[in-house]
Order: sequence, then C-alpha cells, then structure tokens
Amino acid sequence: MGIIQQVGTHVKRSSSMTFALRWKHERVRLITIITLISSAMIFMFFMLLYGTAIKSVSVVLDGKETAIITKQPDLKHLLDEQAISIGEHDRVSTSLNAILKNGEKITIETTSPIQLTADGETKTLYTTGKTVGSALQDLHIALGIEDRISPSPNSELSGNAAIKVVRVKKEQEDVSLPIAFETEQQTDNTLLKGNEKTIQEGMEGKKLVQKQKIYEDGSLVAENIVSELVQTVSVKKIVAIGTKKPVVKLASSSSDGDIVSKNGIQFGYKQIINNVTLTAYSNDLESTGKNSNDPQFGITYSGTTVTEGRTIAVDKNVIPIGWWVYIEGIGFRRAEDTGSAVKGNKIDVYFDSPDYVNKFGLKRGYTVYVIGPKKPSND
Repeated sequence: MGIIQQVGTHVKRSSSMTFALRWKHERVRLITIITLISSAMIFMFFMLLYGTAIKSVSVVLDGKETAIITKQPDLKHLLDEQAISIGEHDRVSTSLNAILKNGEKITIETTSPIQLTADGETKTLYTTGKTVGSALQDLHIALGIEDRISPSPNSELSGNAAIKVVRVKKEQEDVSLPIAFETEQQTDNTLLKGNEKTIQEGMEGKKLVQKQKIYEDGSLVAENIVSELVQTVSVKKIVAIGTKKPVVKLASSSSDGDIVSKNGIQFGYKQIINNVTLTAYSNDLESTGKNSNDPQFGITYSGTTVTEGRTIAVDKNVIPIGWWVYIEGIGFRRAEDTGSAVKGNKIDVYFDSPDYVNKFGLKRGYTVYVIGPKKPSND
C-alpha cells in the first residue's frame, strides 16, 4: 500500500514540470519568430527608404557624361525616366536591375553591326568602334603583320559595314636545282665538214634557290625567288665541228671501179659512201623559198627542171653535180641540186608531193654508190 502511494505522487509532479517546460519553449520560439519578422520589416523599410531617397548619379553615354538627380531605385527606371533607350547589343557597366547608389557612375556604349569576313567565315558582330581599325581592336580580332584589311583601317564605318580580313602567310623554302651546261662549238680543220666530235662532255651544276611562297587564306598566290647560291659550277660541253672539205678523187673517164649488180643492172662505181642521211624536198615555197611566179621556180642548181625519180640535192664537195648515184632502197638518182642544209654525207631527194615529203621525214644509215656522169643501163 505504501509503495503504491509513493508512485502516484511522483507521477503528478512530473506532469506539472513537463507542461511548464513546454510552455517556456513555445514562448522562446514565438519571441524568436517575432524578432526575425521585425528585423526583416525594418530592413525592408530602410531599403525602401534608401531606394526612394534622392541620389546623385552620372551617366556616361558614348563618352558624354551627364549628372542626374533622381529618386529612381534602379537603373532600368532611371533610363526610362531619362528616355534613354538601350539596344540588345549595347554595353552597360551595370545590371538594369541593380539598385542605384549615390555618386555612382554608369557607362553606356552603343554598338553598331558589321559584317566581318575572316578565317573562312562571315559573321554579324556588334562594335563600339567608329573606324575599321578601332572596330577590329574593340572585337579583339587578332591581326598578323602581313594580314590585309579591306577597307583600310582608317575608313569610317557606315551602317552594317562589310569588313574583310585576308590572312597572309609567307613561307621560306630551300630548293636544290640543276644548272644547265652550255655547249661550245669549236672548228676543227682536221675533221671532215659536216662531222662533229665531242671533245669534252658537259656536266650540270647545282644551285640552292631560296623561294618565298605567299599564301592568302590558305591558297598559294605567289612564289618569288629570294636568293640563289651556286653549289657546283656546271662544266660546258665542247664539240668540234669539222671544216675539212672531203677530197673527191673520182675520175670522169669511162673507166669504172668495182662492179656491182643492183635491180638487175650491173654497173661500176667510183666510191661507196656509208651511213648517209636522207631527207626529202619538193618545189613548194616551204622547201625552196620560191613561189610559182618566180622565174627560177623548179629550176635546179645545175639548170635542169626538178624531176621526181631523178633529181637529188647533194653537197657538191662530196658528190659532183651531174653525176649519177645509186641509193640503196631508193634507186638511181642524179645530183642536180644543192641546198643550204645539205652538207657532208647528206642527200635531199626530190618528190612532187609536199605531203609525201612530210611523211618521208629523216632517214639514216643509207649506203650510196657514186657512179659517174653516165646513168647505168642494161645496154
């Protein structure tokens, strides 16, 4: 019984104490909330008071400064008050919603559009620059020393002006090139006329050439030689040109030398000339330099009229004029004509057709039998 009474008394005291503590905590929380709300209201009051207070600010518009006394709380309202319009791309030193402060300086720079072509692209950009040069500087467009600008940097900008920057790049290149050798001709009176002999072989030299290549927007537009340095001197080729006239030891008597049979005809010959070069000509203007109105048109050096199958032009120091020859693969022909290009072991064969002359071309390695003034026959 005594134990139960003690327990009942203890529970009653604890409930009273818990209620008191709870009431105390709620009171403290309430006081804290009231204090915070009061502080916020006081702050807002002072801010409102500050915002509507008279302030002195200055506005710098495109470099022109104006002092303004205003009660406006922020920049946006101030600009509306002063009828100052701001473009989308204009530059302002502070946010439009920023609270104005007494003595504050606000800078506004208006921009204008340009069409800039550079590095393979054309873009619309906005700048505060008034000239081409100041616009590129304002937009932080890096320029190389050799880059070209159009219009010139000092040109004033007009509405939506077009500016082009051409990237210019110069490169140096060293190239080793051959130096062609010269050919020197020397006369040699011990060598038969029409013959040539190489005395000294030519040799190419070498030179180091420094070139400058100029690129515009990546494309090569110019290539200049800056310097040349000879590394190896060329050696000239020396050729001996024969001037010795051949001695024609051909008798005009009826006695023949060796006998040979060609095309069923036996004949004697005075001399065999090997490795003869054949060309062809006709009586046209290109071959003779004479036209049909010329009195000497078609007339040979010997005075005969050119005849296909008979007439040939020769070097009269090799084959006497008027003598017959037998040309392997061609047949019997008579030396009746000469020519400025017919020298040494060379024979020019006459044909009526200029077209055939062109087809004939130049033939080498022929054998020619020098017969005499009388044409061989079977009789």
